[in-house]
Amino acid sequence: MEQNPQASAATMKDVAEKAGVSTATVSRALMNPEKVSAATRQKVEQAVIAVGYASHGLARNARRGETQTILVIVPDICDPFFSEIIRGVEVTAAQEGYLVLIGDCAHQNQQEKTFLDLLLTRQIDGMVLLGSRIPFDPVNEEQRNLPPMVMANEFAPEMALPTVHIDNLTAAFEAVNHLLQLGHRQIACIAGPEEMPLCQYRTQGYIQALRRSNLTVDPTYIVRGDFSFEAGAQALKQLMSLPQPPRALFCHSDMMALGAMNQAKRLGLRVPQDLSIVGFDDIELSRYCEPPLTTVTQPRYQIGREAMLLLLDELQGKRVNNGSRLLDAELTVRGSTAPEKKREK
Repeated sequence: MEQNPQASAATMKDVAEKAGVSTATVSRALMNPEKVSAATRQKVEQAVIAVGYASHGLARNARRGETQTILVIVPDICDPFFSEIIRGVEVTAAQEGYLVLIGDCAHQNQQEKTFLDLLLTRQIDGMVLLGSRIPFDPVNEEQRNLPPMVMANEFAPEMALPTVHIDNLTAAFEAVNHLLQLGHRQIACIAGPEEMPLCQYRTQGYIQALRRSNLTVDPTYIVRGDFSFEAGAQALKQLMSLPQPPRALFCHSDMMALGAMNQAKRLGLRVPQDLSIVGFDDIELSRYCEPPLTTVTQPRYQIGREAMLLLLDELQGKRVNNGSRLLDAELTVRGSTAPEKKREK
C-alpha cells in the first residue's frame, strides 16, 4: 500500500482537526485511553490512520529508532500556571513534527509504571520535566539508559539536567522589597512545599529582603501550602489569628495569593487598604480579580519553548551543556499593594 506523501508533515494538530477534538484529547486518547470514551478513542484512532501520523511517522523514523513523541511530566495538570509552559513546548514540538504526551505527576502512584514503560521501551524520544518530581529512580541501574531529558521551571542541580527557569531567589527578593518600599514591616510569607527547590529559593529571597532591611524573621509569619486556592485561604486564616497579624503578604503562587485575597474579604479586610498582597507567576486570572494582583511575571510560554528547543538540540545530536539557562522575570505592580498606613486607634 502506498503511503500518503503528505503524511510526513502530520502532527498532533492534524489528528485533532481530523477527529474534531482538541489536541489535549488526542494526547489523552493516545497515552491514557481509559480516560476518554470509546467513541472518542475510536475517532482519534481513525484520524491517526487517516492522516498517516503513526504508521508513516513510525516507519519514517524506525531506522533511527525514533517515535516523534515527547513526554511532558507536569506536577499538577489542574494548576493553571503550567498551561502556557505546556503550550510553549507543544507549539515548538509541533513545528518539528513531534507529538506531545502529557503525564500528570499529581497521580504519579497510579501512572508511574506507565511512564516508566514508555521510557524503558523507548516509546518516546525525550522528556520535559516541569517539576523536580520524576516517575523513576535515577540511581536504579536498569533505569539509567533513558532518553534525553530537560527540566523547565524547576532547578535541581543534583539531577544534572539542562534546565530553563528564572532566578527565583532574586524575583522573590524584589517582590518583598516592593512591599518594604511601600513602608510595610509586618510582612508574612505563604510558601509552597518545603521540599521543592524553587520554594526554597523563594523563601530565601523573602528572608534576605527582610534581613537587608534589618527586620527580624518571625517563623510564625511563614505558613506553607500546596499552591492551591484553598491553601492560600487557610494560611491567611492562620496568619490573621496571630496576636500581631501581618499587614502584607508575599505568596509563592498566584493561586495561593488569590485564595488569601478571597479569605481576607470574608474576614472583612480590604485589599490593599488593610492588607497588601503580592503573588508569583502572573496567571491570567491575576489580571481579572478585584483588585488586580501585583505579582512576579514569569515568561511561561518562553520557558516551555526554550526547554523544547534544548531537547530538540539533544535529539539532533548537538552538544547541550547540563546546567541552568536563566530567563528574565519582572514584578508587575497592580492594585493589590498600597503604602502602609498606621492603624486607626
